[in-house]
Amino acid sequence: MIPGLETAITHQESYDRNVERLRSHKLVLPRISELADPAANLAEKMAEITDADPDGPDARNLFRVHWHNGADRHSLVPVPEHVVLPDALTGVNAKIVVALGNRFPMINTHKVLAAYGCLIPRLMSGAFDATRHRAVWPSTGNYCRGGVAIATLLGCRSVAVLPEGMSKERFDWLNRWLTDPNDIYRTPGTESNVKEIYDACHELAKDPGNLILNQFGEYGNYIIHRAVTGPALQRVFDHLNADGTKTARAFVAATGSAGTLAAGDHLKKALGTQTGVIEALECPTLLYNGYGEHNIQGIGDKHVPLIHNVMGSDFVIGVSETACDDLNLVFNTSAGRSYLSQHRGLNQKQIAQLGDLGLSSIANIIGAIKYAKFNDLGSDDVVLTVATDGADMYHTEMAIAEGRHFGGNFAEMQAAEAFGQHILGAGIDHTQELGRFDRERIFNLAYYTWVEQQGISLEAFDRRRDQSFWDGLMDLVPVWDDMIGRFNAA
Repeated sequence: MIPGLETAITHQESYDRNVERLRSHKLVLPRISELADPAANLAEKMAEITDADPDGPDARNLFRVHWHNGADRHSLVPVPEHVVLPDALTGVNAKIVVALGNRFPMINTHKVLAAYGCLIPRLMSGAFDATRHRAVWPSTGNYCRGGVAIATLLGCRSVAVLPEGMSKERFDWLNRWLTDPNDIYRTPGTESNVKEIYDACHELAKDPGNLILNQFGEYGNYIIHRAVTGPALQRVFDHLNADGTKTARAFVAATGSAGTLAAGDHLKKALGTQTGVIEALECPTLLYNGYGEHNIQGIGDKHVPLIHNVMGSDFVIGVSETACDDLNLVFNTSAGRSYLSQHRGLNQKQIAQLGDLGLSSIANIIGAIKYAKFNDLGSDDVVLTVATDGADMYHTEMAIAEGRHFGGNFAEMQAAEAFGQHILGAGIDHTQELGRFDRERIFNLAYYTWVEQQGISLEAFDRRRDQSFWDGLMDLVPVWDDMIGRFNAA
């Protein structure tokens, strides 16, 4: 049995303690199928919990861990909140559509969904003991916050592992939710230093009281995004395509832990889309077997995640951290917004929506623009992507970028230059359409992390070449839902 893919109770005593813990907290768990289509399955429940604070440690927030929360984060909407970017902003004819992750509860990012998917099989099987284990969440910032939020609702202790160079806002949130500062484990470096995170987890794993829930290798992350995020994005497209004239061409997203990319596997089967994988140009691991440092926070790299379905990916697209930093200023300063209003013709609603886009979200948009240009897409073509989090997670990063790139003086002229360079000037450079041998190269690159360093067996590693392996993982959704149902009944 692969850890994290449990299908039955493996530790009965721990399971019984988990039941008692959640009973004492009067806590019920949502099924994955309910989160996949909350409009059909959770309307009554959502109406019951409108008084629950979406930012607080209220156990009822578990039923908001989906894409159908309204802008107020209390209400349920039939179509996930999204933005269709105007061509005056993107510079391309294709419709670039961004699903908004900051509607999720507690952490304002969809990574809370990934954390739930990783914990469920461990909790339902008793492999994780809520009364004894500390849940260790290795991350570049958002996943560990999601894990802390989920574990807090269960009354569990957590350890957040993340690079010390991540944004101040992430640490501020962790300091509010974790009472013991020792439960925030800062590793050396910044976004690209994932190996250092793994090293820290090896040390923490020596304590049998710690259970490592590594998003980069937990198949529950892949499964829940394919089961929940994929259909949510399909619902967005179907809404936009009510007249039947549009074609879904691609889903593009930054690599990250590769969990979100699993939505592309759903969309590929449902809509015939391609999957574009975005990475930082300063650390072009997939493009060029490269390395380096960057500040597109939320997309850890210098390795290939175990749960990345490489053989199902179609494009790799490099995006510069400078573009993301500069456009963050364009989108979220008075000077930048004045330029967009006066010279690009954006209205106030369109400008306000830019606050829903964080650094990795901007990277996703630039990647979508490059994909559209590479494929010469037209006005009836749709490229889907996600905004993992919003700009409020990066206010301090704006000041740093303004000082570093503009000498502390970001005015309308600088906004015009940044927009011209990074949006209008976005080209098809550092964009690779993957053939068989390109996919094989990237797939093989993961060997050094997962087999040599992390101890995955060669058989378990190689089985990931076959698409039937990834499709077969989805058979676990009804199994886990049944386990959740029996757990709730107990």
